[in-house]
Amino acid sequence: MDIIANLLNGTLVFSTALIFAALGGLISERSGIINIGIEGFMVSGAFFSAVTAYYAETAGFGAFSPWIGLIGAFVFSVIFSTIHAVACITYGANQVVSGTVINILASGSTFYLVKMIFAGSAETPILTNVFHKVKIPYLTDIPFVGKVIFNAYPTTYVAIALIIVFHFILFRTANGLRLRSVGEHPNAAATVGVKVNRTRYMSVILSGSIAALGGATIVLTSNSNFAYNTISGQGFIALAAVIIGKWNPVGAMLAALLFGLAQAVKDQFQIFEFASKIPSEFFYMLPYLLTLLVLIGAVGKSRAPKALGQPYDIGKR
Repeated sequence: MDIIANLLNGTLVFSTALIFAALGGLISERSGIINIGIEGFMVSGAFFSAVTAYYAETAGFGAFSPWIGLIGAFVFSVIFSTIHAVACITYGANQVVSGTVINILASGSTFYLVKMIFAGSAETPILTNVFHKVKIPYLTDIPFVGKVIFNAYPTTYVAIALIIVFHFILFRTANGLRLRSVGEHPNAAATVGVKVNRTRYMSVILSGSIAALGGATIVLTSNSNFAYNTISGQGFIALAAVIIGKWNPVGAMLAALLFGLAQAVKDQFQIFEFASKIPSEFFYMLPYLLTLLVLIGAVGKSRAPKALGQPYDIGKR
């Protein structure tokens, strides 16, 4: 039972970054803007969180520095999400191409900035203060369930809370209805007074900031620093989670948990003796192989927002 509990707890740990990123991508795509740039937003979030937390440490903020790093990722990643919004909404650029450019721009610019800020180093210094798992009193003592769910990083609790909040906003509030309407029928939304482009701008910018929290989570929990390979394609796995989850926050979270399970299996299986006879590369490819297989199975079964990828009349603001 301990092995299963550790496996499921590890699933929560690995899926947290994917949950943030998938939620971010979902918000943008629900408004009609394709978000191929999730990978870039995660990279920017990882970079800004590492740099912000590092300078918070040197300024003497101590245990508060991880939270400052998380806020830094959320705030400063607006730079990249605004670029994507301007290109796609104001200038009607191809949204797939714009997202791809964001990925390249984030990867190249952050690597350059790391070398410039830290005297030629290819990565940021190791952070002394990072998030640690938090045990919720009494709930942690529940057999099995307590060890699986109530012994997690603070970012995991934040990610699950955001899923609940945005599911409520999307399907139970007027603002959520407006956001969904501009992704389904922007012309119809405009006729009832919804500012289509304004709604899309807000959605894309918020999308990038939330996805950035996924990159920040990796830095502030397991990695403790930022390097060029910190994200390693996890943004594309998160994009797959959006599609498999049918553009629904809860569905995206469940898909992220599935992919997180693949990463947890990699770590748990490697402790067994028989695993030494299997090339380690096989375990590292598991999450990406699972993503591909699940996506193949999901083809034709997921319906995207009808106006996804279609620019709205540039003359209407």
